[in-house]
Parts: sequence; C-alpha cells; structure tokens
Amino acid sequence: MTRIPEQDRDIIENEIYLPMVLTILNRDLHVFGQSPFKMKRPYLDLVEETMRMVQKDLKETRMYLRKENIKVSEIKRDEAFTMYMFLYKGYEEHHNYFNPRLRNKVEELMTYYLFKRYHAQSK
Repeated sequence: MTRIPEQDRDIIENEIYLPMVLTILNRDLHVFGQSPFKMKRPYLDLVEETMRMVQKDLKETRMYLRKENIKVSEIKRDEAFTMYMFLYKGYEEHHNYFNPRLRNKVEELMTYYLFKRYHAQSK
C-alpha cells in the first residue's frame, strides 16, 4: 500500500517521464537536422518549442519535489521492468514500472506536447 497521494504520485511520475520525452525529442531534433527535407526549419522549430515546454514543466516538477523534499531514483532495470525508489516524507517506497507502460506513457506525453497542448490552450 502506498502512502503517496495521487496528486504527488503524478508529479513524481513526471520526474520519470519528462526526461524520457526530452531524450526522444533531442534525438528527433538531430534526425531532422540531418535529414534531406527541403524546408526543415518548421520541423526544427516545432521540436525546439516542444522541448522548451517540456523543460519548463520538468523545472516546475523538480522545484515542487525539492520544496516537498521528495526524491526519485532509478534503482534497477531489466528487459521487462524498471524499479524506482521514492523517498516521500520520510518513507521509502519501491515501485516497479512495466517498460511498455513507460513507453506508452511517454508516447502519450509526446502527443500532448506536440499537438494537444495547443488545443487545450485555445479552449
């Protein structure tokens, strides 16, 4: 049983997912830069702007975690699972994440940052 409230757990999971999103966007930026697109500037601008938004959200996440004295660290990884340790208000919890679930959540976040955040802002 976890002692971490859902709202804090969501913020903690952002500390896991957002760096992965940045890693993928950084690779994509490199690929777009090397690709033979006739006009690659719009693609590069889109990825760079998306990276800025992810970095902004990651900064806010890390500030909250620091303020609340919450720590997250990866402790073990294999082909199927990645285990993280959360230090939350004096309690240590270990959580296993199924790697395909991590990948799917990162893909969902990329879709949000690349497209859906624009729709959310216009409403």
